[in-house]
Amino acid sequence: MRTGQTVREWEEGLRELHTRIGRRFKRAEPRARAYRYIQGLLSNMPRKNGWQLAEASGEHGPDGMQRLLNRAVWDVDGVRDEVQAYVAEHLGMPTGVLVVDETGFLKKGKHSVGVKRQYSGTAGGIENCQIGVFLAYASERGYALVDRALYLPKDWVEDQTRRQETHIPEAVGFATKPQLARMLLERALAAGIPHQWVTGDCIYGDDWRLRTWLERQRQWYVVGVTRDHLLYYDGARQRYDDIAATLPPQAWQQLSCGSGSKGERLYEWALVPWRNVDYPDDELHAFLVRRHPTDPTEEAYFRVFAPAGTPLQTLVQVAGRRWTIEECFELGKGEVGLDDYEVRHWLAWYRHITLGMLALAFLAVMRYETNSRLTKKGHTPASQHSSL
Repeated sequence: MRTGQTVREWEEGLRELHTRIGRRFKRAEPRARAYRYIQGLLSNMPRKNGWQLAEASGEHGPDGMQRLLNRAVWDVDGVRDEVQAYVAEHLGMPTGVLVVDETGFLKKGKHSVGVKRQYSGTAGGIENCQIGVFLAYASERGYALVDRALYLPKDWVEDQTRRQETHIPEAVGFATKPQLARMLLERALAAGIPHQWVTGDCIYGDDWRLRTWLERQRQWYVVGVTRDHLLYYDGARQRYDDIAATLPPQAWQQLSCGSGSKGERLYEWALVPWRNVDYPDDELHAFLVRRHPTDPTEEAYFRVFAPAGTPLQTLVQVAGRRWTIEECFELGKGEVGLDDYEVRHWLAWYRHITLGMLALAFLAVMRYETNSRLTKKGHTPASQHSSL
């Protein structure tokens, strides 16, 4: 429950954040409307589309909010850069983790940019939706989304009429989800976001090009791979699940990969390293297996690239950080209207999503700072899985 002091601190913090992004707006009107837009995203309104955001800010219709997303002059990528700097400043730690994943945005019709019937893990099947690839930052202080890319299916890329109707830039071509993830990671590296690890699920871990690029950058990773992923091990190319089946009982340790809403996430883990004459002595190349403690047939697999001598518990903790981006999606859609937009154009999608990321980052920073004050005063801080 927020006290009067906490509310004042949050209001001051939001004004400071708005001042921080202010230089990305050329005119006072869109700058002020962006502040009201973010206030609306942070409000407790159940829906946060143009009409609701306009009404909450005292406007008579959604035209002003739509103009902010579609036609007003402001630098959306510059605001993205401010989000990254803000998160790095407040939540950054040398042991931080960059997390890549995608999420679906269910949509009706066929006119919104990038929408089509395609697989969405969010929906658990094939639905009419848009897919966004995201990068999150996670540390012991908290986690937030720091970058985004809209996935364009090939038929959208090749359809000049739809490209023109939705204002897709000419330079934008087809890119796979792992290619989009690499683009986001390249920007994070260029921005100097403090981190030690990269993680993601098997969509990204199965892509050898992405793994090879990470290794060339000396970016340590623990990334998911599918069970039929092949590895040259013990003199033959074998599937991961076949290798896991041969591991002796003493190879397994029960460890927590982090706390969740229901307590510690306990699994059994086994690490299988391998050597290659081309590998430097200071590198660990291995695969990691996770299985459910009460159902050994329920397994998950990870490729590991890490400093030599990295403890198993550290690798397990990195693997567990992948869940933080799923929690970002849940909080983003549930708390700040990340999926409540009603826009069709390329730029408008990026603008709404970026302002939603900023609102989500603000919540993460305020939660961390409020909890830090509570801890100093000897109080029990709020759970990271709940909003204040």
